[in-house]
Amino acid sequence: MSHSSKNKPYDLEERTFLFAKDVRIFIKTLKMSIANVEDTKQLVRSSGSIGANYIEANEALSKKDFAFRIKISRKEAKESIYWLRLITETNDLPNEKEAKNLIQEATELKKILSAIIEKA
Repeated sequence: MSHSSKNKPYDLEERTFLFAKDVRIFIKTLKMSIANVEDTKQLVRSSGSIGANYIEANEALSKKDFAFRIKISRKEAKESIYWLRLITETNDLPNEKEAKNLIQEATELKKILSAIIEKA
């Protein structure tokens, strides 16, 4: 399910898509308590928004709009880390390694997006 660093796509659009897809696959393994339903709704939204905003940034009409979209994308990556941590720390996960891999990937995406912002 998750991708080792060797075969992570260089294309950030594809990488953000795969992250959102892996999040959705991971969520299917959770027991659906009231808290998990609410937390996973937030996680689905934020994980999908990373890539959606990155795509919008690439279609931006100005440098200012590009930077704004990339900042939103980074914010959504930070938010995804938050929800993943919350879910991980409040559930007895049989696939905790997968949750940690998702947190690691969201952290890497956040760092990549931060580097883009610095150069923009």
